[in-house]
Amino acid sequence: MLTFYGYKKCGTSRKAEQKLSEMGIDEYKFIDITENPPELPLLTKIYQQTGEDIRKFFNTSGAEYKTLNMKDKIPRMSEKDILIALSENGKLLKRPLITDGVHSTVGYTEETFVATWKKYS
Repeated sequence: MLTFYGYKKCGTSRKAEQKLSEMGIDEYKFIDITENPPELPLLTKIYQQTGEDIRKFFNTSGAEYKTLNMKDKIPRMSEKDILIALSENGKLLKRPLITDGVHSTVGYTEETFVATWKKYS
């Protein structure tokens, strides 16, 4: 089963949920990423599964990212410190974050999204 870390007021999360519905995937666990971000061990695993640059995990358009001046802080942070910061503040995380325990995606790019999750349709 998929676990979908998203935010109901986020347009990208809604777009991803719509795509899952179009693909016939209606059963997944939705978790509000702003209230319950993935804990450090899970976030680390998701990060490793995606193969993405750690910076892609930041919601760079979010108010929290700007308020905390993360753009200037990230270059001086270790990977571990970045993952800790993301696991402690779900508003910093790019949405949606989806995992089945083996595969994971961050954000929404239709081609990658469909290719990764079509097996559930």
